Amino acid sequence: MSSSSPSKVAVIGGGPAGLMAAEVLSSAGASVTVYDRMPSLGRKFLMAGRGGLNLTHSEPLDRFLRRYGPATERLRGMIEAFPPKALIKWAEGLGQQTFVGSSGRVFPKAMKASPLLREWLKQLEAQGVAFRPRRTWTGWTDAGELKFAGPEGDEVVRADAVIMALGGGSWAKLGSDGRWTTAFEGAGARITPFRPSNVGFLVPWSEVFKERFAGTPLKAVGLTFAGRQVKGEIMLSAYGLEGGGIYALSSALRDAVEGQGEAVLEIDLRPDLSAGQIENKLARGRKGESVANLLRKALNLSPAAIGLLREACGVNLPATPTALAALVKAAPVKLTGCAPMDRAISTAGGVSLDSVNADLMLKARPGVFLAGEMLDWEAPTGGYLLQASFATGRAAALGVLAYLRN
Repeated sequence: MSSSSPSKVAVIGGGPAGLMAAEVLSSAGASVTVYDRMPSLGRKFLMAGRGGLNLTHSEPLDRFLRRYGPATERLRGMIEAFPPKALIKWAEGLGQQTFVGSSGRVFPKAMKASPLLREWLKQLEAQGVAFRPRRTWTGWTDAGELKFAGPEGDEVVRADAVIMALGGGSWAKLGSDGRWTTAFEGAGARITPFRPSNVGFLVPWSEVFKERFAGTPLKAVGLTFAGRQVKGEIMLSAYGLEGGGIYALSSALRDAVEGQGEAVLEIDLRPDLSAGQIENKLARGRKGESVANLLRKALNLSPAAIGLLREACGVNLPATPTALAALVKAAPVKLTGCAPMDRAISTAGGVSLDSVNADLMLKARPGVFLAGEMLDWEAPTGGYLLQASFATGRAAALGVLAYLRN
């Protein structure tokens, strides 16, 4: 690319993947325009920042990469080329100092996304990136041009290369509604249907339990399903269970619910104590004391936790210390379905990774590159979602630069 006639690249989607692609491309001298269907950019990114903006995770890279499950090998090179340390350095280059939380998660000290996004957009503008909000991509013309619907009507755009970063199928009100799949299927891409990921699950709570405890967190509990154990916080909701601990197991729970109609999750309300230690504490209770009072005094269980035990076994809790200790360590909760897709933090599904080459170019349409959640990969919360979105955006941009040189 020469400075007198820079290549024109269209980036469709103004989230983390699209904006990272725009940064890499504009730094290399390309003429970049970012199109987004929303009135402003980065809306889902800002929503993620409401919980503190978990940028990435500090765990060793080998363990980090395993969080992507079946997609690990396809994503490995992209994340190794832009690993968590590089993402942290990038954020700090925008004036956003970071820190590592007690769980190993990495956050900006500001604990929100808006300062980072504001500085990022200023930098992109300074690099010559143009922004076209309120433009909805509607497909391609027969000549391969991009079609948009905008506030002034339909328009057609010709570009030397395109990066699509259109998001997954959750949070439709923020711009990710998955409607683009029809155009991609027509272009010859293989689409894996969207499924909710990092999502809550339906539980048939009693009306009394819902009325008393919906919206109550249970912190530092243990969760076990299909031989996998995690520790984290869960939130009791009117429809069921949600929260970080649930999200860590959500892909396995989702698969079980979809395949068998239900899944039984075991909840350990005192993971720091063994069953024997719990039994000994319960055995020291006063004669005639109610079971609920015993659980409160001996184990410091909250009313919500005791209510959860009643939901798991019926109104009458076990009377013997042995049986009661076993219930505290493994309270069975039946999950009967996933929360709706639009309540999911992210989605699995999208364009199959088999439909793109090593540079993330769509095999069926040369010059079109894909990045972010529209590709078929999933990961738990904890910084893994944003890390892969940034890394694939960067990788797609490097793919475009290589394509334009040929």
